[in-house]
Amino acid sequence: MSQADDHAGTRRDFLYYATAGVGAVVTGAAVWPLINQMNPSADVQALASIFVDIGAVEPGTQLTVKWLGKPVFIRRRTPEEIEAARAVDVTTLPDQLAENANAIEGADASDANRALDETGEWLVMIGVCTHLGCVPLGDAGDFGGWFCPCHGSHYDTAGRVRKGPAPRNLPVPLATFENETTLKLG
Repeated sequence: MSQADDHAGTRRDFLYYATAGVGAVVTGAAVWPLINQMNPSADVQALASIFVDIGAVEPGTQLTVKWLGKPVFIRRRTPEEIEAARAVDVTTLPDQLAENANAIEGADASDANRALDETGEWLVMIGVCTHLGCVPLGDAGDFGGWFCPCHGSHYDTAGRVRKGPAPRNLPVPLATFENETTLKLG
């Protein structure tokens, strides 16, 4: 084998690698915009988490905020509402799951698994009826919680469906306390 053959083989290998490298870069440059356009837009990312001032919410009242295009009920419950919610036997509920993004998956629908704090004072739920997407009315219904007048679903003081066509409890979104007067949704 001559020195010229070694040089030609090395040159040929270089050309193959260079062509493959340029092809990979061009393909990546062409595909990246297609992949990047699937990311959420800046306005959607900005709404992914919101901070809510809950300092003025008195026991027995609720604040409704809009988050990700849906109403969210933030209720500060009275001791009587907490007691009524904790007295319910979970096995009698139509939906026995917590439906809580903050709890472990498969947790039961006990009041402790639906409330935001250990005392049970704060309850946060997405305010959309799980039957057909109506917005239930607070402080109404047969169980003192929420009532959806569209088709007659009744929810108790823990947001659990108790009567009517709704198949699931009102869902609890991901929520955390930032401090004593600020709640973070998302």
